[in-house]
Amino acid sequence: MAFGYFSDDEVHESADINVTPLVDVMLVLLIVFMITMPVLTHSIPLSLPTATTANAAQQSEPKSPLRLSVGADGQYKLGDRTFSLAQLQNELHLKAQADPDVVLAIAADKHVAYDYVAQVLSAARDAGLVKVGFVTQDK
Repeated sequence: MAFGYFSDDEVHESADINVTPLVDVMLVLLIVFMITMPVLTHSIPLSLPTATTANAAQQSEPKSPLRLSVGADGQYKLGDRTFSLAQLQNELHLKAQADPDVVLAIAADKHVAYDYVAQVLSAARDAGLVKVGFVTQDK
């Protein structure tokens, strides 16, 4: 903003910078950094568990997943056998009772209707299977 004064013959302008808003902003930034700096340097002491050799031996043997294929026509295949939805529910229930940690890998056709996949997911949930995954193909 320029301030000036008038005289009879000429106009003199004085160019001064108003630094009050700049000082206000700098003080606010200084306060914000003073408050947040102790929070950033604060650490929480943690006591993490360590793995034992017995757990490592159990986890090193990966289980082969139970592979379920859903065809484009809604055909359910578990292994090399074909099932209807009711038969599939019974089979999944039997597999879950035999091994509660069984992993179900669903390989659905690209063009299958979502309803068939949703029915498989519902059947797996009703059977008590909690580890369910989808098989995909890399590009």
